[in-house]
Amino acid sequence: MSERSQPDARPNVRRRLPRIVAAPAACALVLGGLTGCATGDAADAEAEIGAAKNEIAVQRAMQKVVKAGYPGVMVSVKGEDGETRDYSAGVGNRETGEAPPKNGYMRIASNTKTFVAATVLQLVGEGKLKLDAPIDTYLPGVVKGPDYDGRNITVRNLLGHSSGIPDYTQALVPDTAGMPDKTYTAEQLLAPLPKMKAAFPVGKKREYSNSNYVIAGMLIEKATGKPVGDAVTERVIDRLGLGDTHWPKPGDRNVPKPRMEGYTAPPGGKLKNVTGMDPSISGAAGMLISRPRDLNGFFAGLIGGKLMPDAQLKEMRKTVDSPGSGMPNTTYGLGLDKITLSCGPLWGHGGDIHGYQSRGGVTPDGREVTVVVNALPAAIISEQSSMKAMEKQAMAKMKVVMDLVDTAVCE
Repeated sequence: MSERSQPDARPNVRRRLPRIVAAPAACALVLGGLTGCATGDAADAEAEIGAAKNEIAVQRAMQKVVKAGYPGVMVSVKGEDGETRDYSAGVGNRETGEAPPKNGYMRIASNTKTFVAATVLQLVGEGKLKLDAPIDTYLPGVVKGPDYDGRNITVRNLLGHSSGIPDYTQALVPDTAGMPDKTYTAEQLLAPLPKMKAAFPVGKKREYSNSNYVIAGMLIEKATGKPVGDAVTERVIDRLGLGDTHWPKPGDRNVPKPRMEGYTAPPGGKLKNVTGMDPSISGAAGMLISRPRDLNGFFAGLIGGKLMPDAQLKEMRKTVDSPGSGMPNTTYGLGLDKITLSCGPLWGHGGDIHGYQSRGGVTPDGREVTVVVNALPAAIISEQSSMKAMEKQAMAKMKVVMDLVDTAVCE
């Protein structure tokens, strides 16, 4: 199969059996052997037609993603009819030419932050942490830089990225195109901070920093007496029954099969497989491994109120603008983003890590979507072109992914 292979026109879908009544058969659109024909009442027929139209729109949008240069893409979408459909397109393994699996495993990167934020807010609801208490209340002396410290930075500042704490990755990982192969502790990740100046005065703006969530992970460990991965597993993953989601143990570099391989490239270089990276470079900011359906289930459970009291969920969903974030039509809460699509709001987050980018979330009326590609925009630009205008090109590549998210939910 070529690297620009077309999407599989046979989605993996769990369908309800139609109700058989004395009425004429109604047939939907036909695409590559998929028929939308159903026997049932008018409502059944209309739902079947709508589902078939959505499948056609999603497949066309996936073709655009592959044509934009991403090796492969996976999509899981739950539509208005309540059915979940899985799709894939392109190449999931450049070495063998295999197509991506439907609903395959992947690193979910910064979507992990929402799991961590949910755990912190559970602890707030239980009275074990206070949202507006200084970090030093729980981790005295841990956060201290040349012009900031944990005495005037709160738990809320961490979760909302308004702390001003610089991002450790700026010092620790100057070359993000490489494959991390070292196992880090939280303390090792944060080691550069004492010499790094604040990004901005605390509370004066919002600016993304992975350091915030490594520290949030340490808060969870302090409050629960358990490793952050164990606490998140017990309080979020197991509570929602997410059987395909796990927090890797130290040194575990495996992504289970079936999986879509992940690729990156140095500036001006060729894509290389980085599936076997050590995810501890992300710590509590991006460790988790999951599958698209499970990630949909997480955001549905979260927004559905299954993880925390209403008071804490309300705090989580209070959003602010973040100029310069690179994500249009998006406002930001406490580890949760509100993205305005063409048909309304979508609550989710997103994740970027060596080899994988994912975007998606859930709508207030219960539609769900996760889109995953197996290279970051900068990686495919590095392979395709020079360094000129890379930022503009990256935004164009990112737009193709977000257009697929919008299509899957709205069309």
